[in-house]
Amino acid sequence: MYRVSKRDLIYAMSSENAPVLTVEDGAQVVFETCDCFENQITAADTPFAELDWNRINPATGPVYVEGAQPGDVLQVQIERIAIGDRGVMVSGPGLGVIGDLLEENVIRLIPIEDGQAVFSDRISLPLNPMIGVIGTAPAGDPVSCGTPDQHGGNMDCKVIREGTTLYLPVNVPGALFALGDLHAAMGDGEVGVCGVEIAGEVTVTLSLLKGKRWPLPMAKTDTHLYTIASEHLLDDAAATATRNMVQYLESECGMSKHEAIALLSIGGNLQICQVVDPLKTCRFELPLEILEKLAKA
Repeated sequence: MYRVSKRDLIYAMSSENAPVLTVEDGAQVVFETCDCFENQITAADTPFAELDWNRINPATGPVYVEGAQPGDVLQVQIERIAIGDRGVMVSGPGLGVIGDLLEENVIRLIPIEDGQAVFSDRISLPLNPMIGVIGTAPAGDPVSCGTPDQHGGNMDCKVIREGTTLYLPVNVPGALFALGDLHAAMGDGEVGVCGVEIAGEVTVTLSLLKGKRWPLPMAKTDTHLYTIASEHLLDDAAATATRNMVQYLESECGMSKHEAIALLSIGGNLQICQVVDPLKTCRFELPLEILEKLAKA
């Protein structure tokens, strides 16, 4: 098993990033991660104005996968997510979708106890450890780790969790895969601009799929398949995620557009991932049970 240290951080996904590790197809890799603030917040009274915003949303990596070539699909099996015992959250003016209601910045520490995020003396919430930033290098200009796009990036999609398999495009030789920005828990939308931001370790298995022309990124859990899309406008992200699932049904299941759209309208779910990043992200969810019936047809 390979390991990548949290000292090996990038702030943009780029073909120009030198790989910190080279692995073979099928390798298992452990990524150590900082939280999205690069662990700068150590107490509730940490001076907000002193945070270095050039160190936000770091990803650990990148890792070069031998044999990965543009046009391939990188299959990322998320084997394990281990998180720390305390997370952080911030809120303040201009942060999130209604930060205009706030007049001061507040830092909140969130203890992790007995499988719960302790929000207050009265409220504890169940954990949903997930990966906020995960992706490959884009073929063109570098993309900040704070921004999602077709390469993955800061999708903040809560189904990207332990047990999920994520499918990402290989845009450059070696893929140059990286991840970071773990959340102990996060609601759809991430409306306050953050989840329970936390450091941790992620174990993944990296494999290559050749000859697939899938609409990426995609994710698969034990029960559902997801197409994920990011656009400047939420309406456009919703349309692209839906269009991508239609494309998948056409190419993999032999359905017509009319048939696929009708099926998705009654058997699928269009969901919001996040609305606070430079591009907004939606996912379309389709039960695997439906796909299994189509495969038998």
